[in-house]
Amino acid sequence: MNTTFNGPLNQITNSEQLGVLNEYFAKFKIGTLLNQSEITKTKGASPLAIFTALFNLAFCNKNLYQGIVRNKEIAVDKDAAYNFLNTPTFNWRRFTFHLSRRIYFIIRGLLDDSSEEVLILDDSTYSRNRSKKVELLSRVFDHTNMKFIKGFRMLTLGWSDGNSFLGLDFALLSSAEKKNRYNEINSEIDKRTCGYHRRQEAVTKSTAHLVPMVKRALAMGVQARYVVMDNWFSMPSAIASLREHIQVICMLRDHPKWYYEYQGKKLRLSDLYRKLKKKRGRAKVKAHAVVSLPNGKRAKIVFVPCNTNRGWLALLSTDWALPNEEIIRLYGKRWDIEVFFKMCKQHLKLVKEVQIRNYDGLIAHTSLVFARYNLLSLYQRQCMDQRSFGDLFRACNDEMTNLSFMVSLERIMRLALVKIRRLFDFTERMVQEMLDQVMGQALKYFGFSNRPKEFLGV
Repeated sequence: MNTTFNGPLNQITNSEQLGVLNEYFAKFKIGTLLNQSEITKTKGASPLAIFTALFNLAFCNKNLYQGIVRNKEIAVDKDAAYNFLNTPTFNWRRFTFHLSRRIYFIIRGLLDDSSEEVLILDDSTYSRNRSKKVELLSRVFDHTNMKFIKGFRMLTLGWSDGNSFLGLDFALLSSAEKKNRYNEINSEIDKRTCGYHRRQEAVTKSTAHLVPMVKRALAMGVQARYVVMDNWFSMPSAIASLREHIQVICMLRDHPKWYYEYQGKKLRLSDLYRKLKKKRGRAKVKAHAVVSLPNGKRAKIVFVPCNTNRGWLALLSTDWALPNEEIIRLYGKRWDIEVFFKMCKQHLKLVKEVQIRNYDGLIAHTSLVFARYNLLSLYQRQCMDQRSFGDLFRACNDEMTNLSFMVSLERIMRLALVKIRRLFDFTERMVQEMLDQVMGQALKYFGFSNRPKEFLGV
């Protein structure tokens, strides 16, 4: 066995990435993608070295301060890292699209039925409750806890085939109303930069982003036939706008000002339900109707039983010829984005990893989290791994610890062999053979013998 270790820690040199994801960094040419996204060197280490160091923080159980600012061994300077995150000319949306597009086409090659693909739109809170001076910090409503918090809303567009999920695009939204914003846009930002355009997006209503996000995803080659949404985005105007580009499946709200035309009458959702004949017993579908939307297009509304006070939920599909059971099944894929939000916050350190006041820094950090999730999603899919995403993350986390230990052991052995070479007249080949034997026994002793070599960096 010819044992070779790639340097001290995988954060220290430009060429080293996280063990199992190492081949993905090379395969997708991360350095080239950064360059194509106008993410170039400004000071200090190269963009790839800084990206790698930041990417690996979550797998080292360290935040930005612990992993870079206080880490004296790392080759990435703290000023270079902060400058990398806070530069307004770096096009992080383009980088996310380039990377997710390459991953998408790999996964799509594994699909037997392309009709399983859906786009998913949803938002999640980006809480900064303890902050005061964060750029564009605002008062936003948390739909989960039904209360207002300080922070942002992360409007996200994802792709799913029911097995894998990819984060394709996001908009980090402040409040569209000035009275709800604690801080405004930094007046020193150059209005020609993409950073300024992202700030303009942040103070725009979320519904204005739905169509542009879907159009960008379709333009990059995604073949999804449906976009799936929760009831927070199900206003008739939004449905009509999206329908010009893609079929829509969403849950509906019984809003007093939203009407659907049925048998020549404009009815509110609850009135429509009362007018329909219901199925008895434990039917999966209580009732359904083909209605006309305000733009004149037809759609199907399916009522399903639930445990709420009113006893039903309503799903709408602009593809009115789609069977009821298929509408319900496709809408069920929306759950994948909820898992995505949980994994990003719980395991991949979204929000918690950095305490940056600059809006560009928040965009860069969120883009890094998307890259982590998408690469792990591809790894899980290609390995046909039955573990949950959390288990997969913990395995990668353990790998970081194991690699660090083995690298340290290898360092000690090399220092010892240098002393032996000075005391005895050993050739380089004899020293290497001794190192191979010792490291080989150490790998077996500590339980690494059954792992693939690339998993160990060997």
